[in-house]
Amino acid sequence: MKWRGFCLGILLTCSISLQAQKYVGGDISMLPKYEEAGVVYRDAAGNAVSDVLAFFKQEGLNAMRVRLFVDPSKDKDKAVCQDLEYVKQFGKRIKDAGMQLMLDFHYSDTWADPAKQWTPDAWKALSNEELYVKIYEYTKECLRQMKEAGATPDMIQTGNEISFGMLWGTEAEAKNNQANRCYINSPEANWTRFITLLKQAGKACREECPQARIILHSEQTPKPSVLTDFFDRMKNAAVDYDIIGLSYYPDYHGDMKSLETALNTIEGKQYGKEIMIVEAGYSYAWPIGNSFDYTKTYPYTEEGQRQFTADLITLLNKHESVKGLFWWWPEDNGNKNVTYGWWNAALYNHETGKPYAAFYELKNFLGDNTSVSMIETPAIAALNNVYSMEGMLVSNNGSTASLPKGMYIIGKRKTISH
Repeated sequence: MKWRGFCLGILLTCSISLQAQKYVGGDISMLPKYEEAGVVYRDAAGNAVSDVLAFFKQEGLNAMRVRLFVDPSKDKDKAVCQDLEYVKQFGKRIKDAGMQLMLDFHYSDTWADPAKQWTPDAWKALSNEELYVKIYEYTKECLRQMKEAGATPDMIQTGNEISFGMLWGTEAEAKNNQANRCYINSPEANWTRFITLLKQAGKACREECPQARIILHSEQTPKPSVLTDFFDRMKNAAVDYDIIGLSYYPDYHGDMKSLETALNTIEGKQYGKEIMIVEAGYSYAWPIGNSFDYTKTYPYTEEGQRQFTADLITLLNKHESVKGLFWWWPEDNGNKNVTYGWWNAALYNHETGKPYAAFYELKNFLGDNTSVSMIETPAIAALNNVYSMEGMLVSNNGSTASLPKGMYIIGKRKTISH
């Protein structure tokens, strides 16, 4: 009997290990603001959800991404509000909910993307040599404080959509000095500068959060040659990282064939890195961009958005190297009363507060890795049986309420007792 319990524990642990290798969730950086404003989140039946993170976890999501700005008070955009204190508090909530935390460093006071990688106002007078020190010290201090707050990141993006570099200088300087903008990574001096910044940020990550995995994030999904040039340079310069992060929005990046070509090309290069789609989205009503019209395949309807999500997951699950899928701003909700902007690819109905159908597709990215059905024991299949991770039956009432905090198996699913 002891041997049987031991074997069961080993099998359960292996099953959970497989699950832990894949992550699905979203960049939910605005959730605390919606909650503060009294926005009501509901389930499919229309019932109000008292704990949104617990609901996300219940519906199969296991990781969340949160962005961090240096000094968002410098920006008038109400969605640019995530300073260190905000992220520490919210990050702890995510970790306490039993989910993985991806921290997305925007090394800027505002949105950092391919067209905007502006140096924070407080850093604008620094020389390159001083910036190398500053990015290291800033990254290290942020991570130190997050650890102390109980919000240790599991994955860290050292920059957001950084195909063309970061910390370009101020926007005003760029406009006044078009000929000498340093953000185009050519000539080689600009690549050297950029790579030094990345190495300094990565060094801080390894020192403060050695268990966390570092992500390098590019949005050049429809341009495989640009992607491989970027990651070839990272490899040749021995930049220390673990995961290739990609953005995929059909409106900007084309159809799924473009995405599949990018994945095949990256895999063919054998970089030895996992791949994650760290930003994805498709509209339920109106375009989010004007570059590509996918509506003949996926109409701008709730069903069109759901089918897009289902087909995206089917594609991603054909690639063993793809280990993550994160929807961007899925929590956008209640904009009649809250003016944080409007994201047409949200996963919540702004009229009803209920999730769109695509929300319920996301968990399918994980497949059935939590299943323990390979254990042919009638008792283990009983839906009310609760097992410890060692394979011991600890309850048969289907509840972990009276059990110590930890991870358990109920029926065929893992759960966390708080």
